[in-house]
Amino acid sequence: MAEATATAPSTEESATTDDSGVKVLARETLVLNERSMGWITNRIAGIVENKQPAYWWFLFIPAALIALLGVGFGLSYQVSTGVGVWGNNNTAMWGWPIVNFVFWIGIGHAGTLISAILFLTRQNWRTSINRAAEAMTIFAVMCAGIFPAFHVGRVWFAWFLAPVPNHMAVWQNFKSALLWDVFAVSTYFTISLIFWFLGMVPDLATIRDRAKPGIRKAIYGIFSLGWRGGNRQWRHYEMAYMILAGISTPLVLSVHTVVSFDFATSVVPGWHTTIFPPYFVAGAIFGGFAMVLTLMIPCRSIYGLHDVITMKHIDNMAKIIALTGTIVGYAYLMELFVAWYSGQKYEFDAFMMRLADGPKTSSYYAMMFCNVISPQIFWFKAMRQNLVVVMIVCMFVNVGMWFERYVIIVTTLPRMFLPAEWGNYFPSFTDWVLFIGTIGMFISLFLLFLRFLPCINIAEVKWTRKNAHAHKDPLSDKVKGYVTEEQVRSGEVA
Repeated sequence: MAEATATAPSTEESATTDDSGVKVLARETLVLNERSMGWITNRIAGIVENKQPAYWWFLFIPAALIALLGVGFGLSYQVSTGVGVWGNNNTAMWGWPIVNFVFWIGIGHAGTLISAILFLTRQNWRTSINRAAEAMTIFAVMCAGIFPAFHVGRVWFAWFLAPVPNHMAVWQNFKSALLWDVFAVSTYFTISLIFWFLGMVPDLATIRDRAKPGIRKAIYGIFSLGWRGGNRQWRHYEMAYMILAGISTPLVLSVHTVVSFDFATSVVPGWHTTIFPPYFVAGAIFGGFAMVLTLMIPCRSIYGLHDVITMKHIDNMAKIIALTGTIVGYAYLMELFVAWYSGQKYEFDAFMMRLADGPKTSSYYAMMFCNVISPQIFWFKAMRQNLVVVMIVCMFVNVGMWFERYVIIVTTLPRMFLPAEWGNYFPSFTDWVLFIGTIGMFISLFLLFLRFLPCINIAEVKWTRKNAHAHKDPLSDKVKGYVTEEQVRSGEVA
């Protein structure tokens, strides 16, 4: 396979050579924005076709071992012994399992936001990051689903959550927000998976056409669904993609809103507030974009994708993090104001214990610093252009968003109405093992995605560059924007 060149070809004299030895003139490769269409294909497809760099192995082997030991051993021990191995107790019946569930669900929000909402609003800069963000969504929801499934105790009875007739006459409580979670998360995962796969079909066909005959070509041929890039296929593809984007858009708002109802519909002091739905959605977008940058900045460096994932992409995402971080900070302050203004003693006392008089006060201030203070540095362009600063702030946000869920759950349940029932919560060794295991599982799945699937949408990057060059609507005339090697060889593209 032809190696990706490090410099842009000249429009007059440069040429590339494919596996068949056919020279493709530079004027026929449509050099746009200093990079040709062929260069984009070679660079992105080369990640899948070539050997992985040493960094990939240095990350994958430890992550896979952590996932195997953490998730495999942790869940085996928990199922064989019982949920008593967790740190949950009578006062804190929700502990790390639900904290981690809400954390991972929030991580998965940026993928659908980038793919659906930014697509519908014609934001061209999404094309270089949407594929990885969608993959991140799938893997994060998989990690999230582990915790509620095993939190039920007898996991082999988890199928009772589904509204199917059964001989034991066990009927679901459709008034419970916990059951709404099952429908919301499962729908979100299904639509996100279809959306992710559909967007990959043209690129899987590109890798199929470039692969040598064998098992690899056959597998990519199966998953490319017979794609040939004809006009009719592109029309159906665009229609299906638009419909899925429209379906996915309300899911971005509904999923974390439903998750917030787990808390907001109760009468527990510290939870009983109407600000939770928008606050949870903004926080999920906030944490999701931080995780996208955490993953894509190292990928950009390792695979040499500086001309595909540009500083403009990083700058735009940093701006969104600054905006949503400010919204989250506003929500934190409004929680305090509403608790005071409501005149409800227990509501106000719940927040005062978070601020000054509780056993987990340090967690509250860690949350405030990571989520509210640290992103404010992104209001300065020089900081948004500094990759070291961006990575540090994104890591702070990742930690802060976990602390936010920890503060909501663990600082509230042990301090409810009756002081005689007050207790405390400490995670057990199994809690630590399982949470760290899901981190390893998430990283290893993402690395496998980089290894076997195109991490950037080749077709959409080409559409964006072509239409930016022609000053056209990025959603119009897509068929002409995707140039196959066969079209170049036959002279259809001049």
